This record gives sequence, C-alpha cells and structure tokens, in this order.
Amino acid sequence: MDLGLNGRWALVCAASKGLGRGCAEALVGEGVNVVITARGEADLLSTAAALKALNPAVEVKAVIGDIATPEARAAALAACPQVDILVNNAGGPPPGDFRDWDRAQWIAALDANMLAPIELIKATVDGMAARGFGRIVNITSGAVKAPIDVLGLSNGARSGLTGFVAGVARQPRLAGANVTINNLLPGAFDTDRLRKGFAAAAARGGQTADEVLAKRRAAIPAQRFGTAAEFGAICAMLCSAHAGYLTGQNILLDGGSYPGTY
Repeated sequence: MDLGLNGRWALVCAASKGLGRGCAEALVGEGVNVVITARGEADLLSTAAALKALNPAVEVKAVIGDIATPEARAAALAACPQVDILVNNAGGPPPGDFRDWDRAQWIAALDANMLAPIELIKATVDGMAARGFGRIVNITSGAVKAPIDVLGLSNGARSGLTGFVAGVARQPRLAGANVTINNLLPGAFDTDRLRKGFAAAAARGGQTADEVLAKRRAAIPAQRFGTAAEFGAICAMLCSAHAGYLTGQNILLDGGSYPGTY
C-alpha cells in the first residue's frame, strides 16, 4: 500500500537508535524527508548516513541535542522546512522507589516525557492545520495502561501526556483539518534499553541477564520481543494519508501481554 507520504517532512525525536530509529527508517522508506534528533553525536550521524543510504531520494538532517531543552527543540524545528509529521520520543526516566525521588527528578521526568512533547505539539499543530495535513505520534509506554510500580516517574509523566492528548486531539479545528494525534504504547521491544534493564535486574536478583531475558520473553503471549522495524511500520501507518479518521487513540504494541479486554 502506498501510504501517500512521499515528499512530506517529519521530525523524529530520539531517533539515533531503538524505536525512534525504527520510525525514521519506516518513514524514509515511504519517501519522507526527515530531521532526526538525539543527544549522542556519533550514533546520530551514523543513523543519518544509514537513512540516506536507505533512500537516497530523501533529505536527512541530524540535529544533536536533548529534545527536553528549549534550545534543542528550537534547533530541530529550524532544521525542518515544515513539520508534516511529528514523532515525539524520549528515553524514559530511571526506575526506583518513589520515596527516593526529589522534586528535581520529577521535573526532569516531566520535562522529557510530558512537557517537551507538548511544546513540540504547540509549535507545529497550527501549521499542520493551515496546510490541511498533520500527523503526530507520541511514543509513550505500555505502562500507561498497566503501570509498573518501579516506573513511577514514567507512569506519571507519560500518563499526563496521555491525558493532554485525549483533549487536544479532539479539537474540531485540528481533527477537522486532517490533523491527528495518537499515542503508540510499546511493550517489550528488543532494544539496547531493554537489555540494559535486564542486566540491571539480573544484578539485583542474582541471576544472569539471559535468565531474566528468557523469563520475560516466556511471559509474552507472542513468545518474543518486538522489533524496531515492526514498531516503525505501525508508526508509518498512523502517519499515512489513510489514517485521517484515527485520532486521540492509544495503540498498544505488546505481543498480547496486556491481559485486559479494554
């Protein structure tokens, strides 16, 4: 299926690796020009080169910086001639016990996983509406539907973004102008972050990382971890010209792990 995205411009945050890179690859494969951001220069430039090789017909721009900061957001927006597609993404805050978190840690989590996406939505959504096309996808977490006790910082910040999106996505001046805003909620995907989490859990529990990995994988009905490529494909579908009637939704990609009906 032709997704109808050829020639569009996308801003994809935290795209040097993992799920953000998967989204950028899928969009580039559809002929979308991309601006990608990340904090690590080496990984970002390497990814930019790989994206260009994937589709030499598109433009690929790399902007180094922490998207949680105003300076990095301004630089990313300035690099993008127009933002037709916005993929909000940022690494989640560390796990822990809420008794140990101070105000600074809460503010950092909110800045990265709630307020930065809102600022980028605010900066781009009216231009999308004026042009009659816009797609915003926020990468949040399966923990929004099934909170994980040690991920309180993430649970709180991402749930705040989810509540915000539920309201703004339904504004007639946006939805009625072919601008959609949806959230993608990943479960366990085979990324560096997941494997680092397994290594930390193994160290705490006196197990090997492979033992922790095998136990987690066995608990997933699909009996495997997701891949960044399949995550990116779903993101591209949400961004497509055919998805204009889908907005304000939380799409859970977890291999069937969430046990609820709704």
